[in-house]
Amino acid sequence: MSVKAYLLPLLAVFTPSLSLAADGIVYKHPQCGCCEDWIEHMRTAGFELDVQNLTEMSAKKQALGIPDQLASCHTAQIGDYLIEGHVPAQDVRTLLAQQPKIAGLSVPGMPHGSPGMETGRFDPYTIVGFNHQGQVRLWRQVSHAE
Repeated sequence: MSVKAYLLPLLAVFTPSLSLAADGIVYKHPQCGCCEDWIEHMRTAGFELDVQNLTEMSAKKQALGIPDQLASCHTAQIGDYLIEGHVPAQDVRTLLAQQPKIAGLSVPGMPHGSPGMETGRFDPYTIVGFNHQGQVRLWRQVSHAE
């Protein structure tokens, strides 16, 4: 029996289970509707996310090292990065592709018009990168609805 003939059935058995692995996990309050909308935005973009509902988000954010000034309503761990708030899926994809030496990205607050906060109005917002020492740098300005 050739190696190829032996490996193909094994791949057929194990490949479906590999596709079930999540890209990340989202921590959110159980009653947060905009968090659900952001999760749907990410899933529509192809991310597979597990969700953990927590009633005490501030303790989780502190444990993960999210700087207070960058806090929003939900926090995700995707790949090796933290994603705080309503960060667009395209920026998460860019982050994962470029793999900069930062802890993650944040959209501080809950700006109208960001993914999950589509309220019919748009407020320009900033996406920042941050490290575990709390240093922040501009990632991208979003000046119009995308």
